[in-house]
Amino acid sequence: MIPTSLPTSLVGMDGSIGAYEAKTHLSALLDRVERGESLTITRNGKPVARLIPVESAAVRPSPAEAVAQLLAFREGLRARGVEVSRAELRAWIEEGRA
Repeated sequence: MIPTSLPTSLVGMDGSIGAYEAKTHLSALLDRVERGESLTITRNGKPVARLIPVESAAVRPSPAEAVAQLLAFREGLRARGVEVSRAELRAWIEEGRA
């Protein structure tokens, strides 16, 4: 049976947990991170990794919104006398995909 909650004694006051305990209780740790908590995983008392919540998908614009923002930025540059070629614009789009 998988534990639904992590014993609070396994996570230190500073939000750290040992690697073995993290492996053993990963599901419970993910539940805590999903609720917004950040945790540090340690090995022999030294921090080696962090579990942090992923940014909300709502923060990232849709592809259509991103293109509209890029074109608006391009027009703003044109208004100041700076020309941006289609090739440069395409390079920015590809850079954003990386």
